[in-house]
Amino acid sequence: MVMQIQKRVYEILGQAQNGDKVSSFVDRFLTILIITNVLAVSLESVETIGSAFRQEFAAFEMFSIIVFGTEYILRLWSAVAKEDSAHKTPFGKRIEYILSFNGLVDLAALLPSLISMFVGSADLRWIRVVRILRLLKMSNYSTALEDLGSAIYEERQSFLAALYLFTLALFIASALMYVLEHQAQPEAFASIPESMWWALITLTTVGYGDVSPITTLGKMVGALTALIGVCTVALLTGIIASAFTSQIEKRKALMEAEIAAAFSDGIITDNEMQKIEEMRRRFNMNEAHVAAIIEIITDGKK
Repeated sequence: MVMQIQKRVYEILGQAQNGDKVSSFVDRFLTILIITNVLAVSLESVETIGSAFRQEFAAFEMFSIIVFGTEYILRLWSAVAKEDSAHKTPFGKRIEYILSFNGLVDLAALLPSLISMFVGSADLRWIRVVRILRLLKMSNYSTALEDLGSAIYEERQSFLAALYLFTLALFIASALMYVLEHQAQPEAFASIPESMWWALITLTTVGYGDVSPITTLGKMVGALTALIGVCTVALLTGIIASAFTSQIEKRKALMEAEIAAAFSDGIITDNEMQKIEEMRRRFNMNEAHVAAIIEIITDGKK
């Protein structure tokens, strides 16, 4: 009986499945609460608004702590219902959740407020900044960060190579500008580390304009640095975009292979369909896309 309740709680707090209205409601409620918290933290930092609505912000923060605290306790309690866990014991599954990315984010969403309650001398500015981390709780319902990490990891060699070129350009440009501009602008280019601000802004093509070369050779190096920056930034962006595309194609191929294997006997059973649906949610694929793949494969088998 307890195990069934834990499994149901685990399902409700996870990404909602088709037809699970309770889980969908909880997902929407927590998502809205997370976004509202971020807005509240931002508005509270405005002195006039923060002073005028101090009690309202405090009441909303207390409500958020109760909700997020209850959510964390329930996630920890129901973690034993995770079927694909590497651990078999309830203790091991709970430790796995605590040390997981989502578990650490869920805990970080509570700590700032708890610290401000018990440590009166805490710097409220830092407390507010850390509370912004609640936005990361969205990772419970989105695989965006996981997809980005996986994409970079798969193309890590190319990514590190491009990053090495960018770092090389950063140090060389900083050193050259220090040599060429130090006498003309001793405050702006006081040292190589000080010159790195200009080099970084130029290489990333931001160009704030607060610091710029005034000597002829300095301007030439600045122009060359800007051109190199366009190339290196485009290279990094292209690698990540290519990795995302490759990941999508790989997931599509895995889904097609799973559907083809399920239809190998001429019919897709309920259990096989459930497995396909779980893969679809894990890969964050569109229902219509998966339905089209099933239709193409089934038509091809006829």
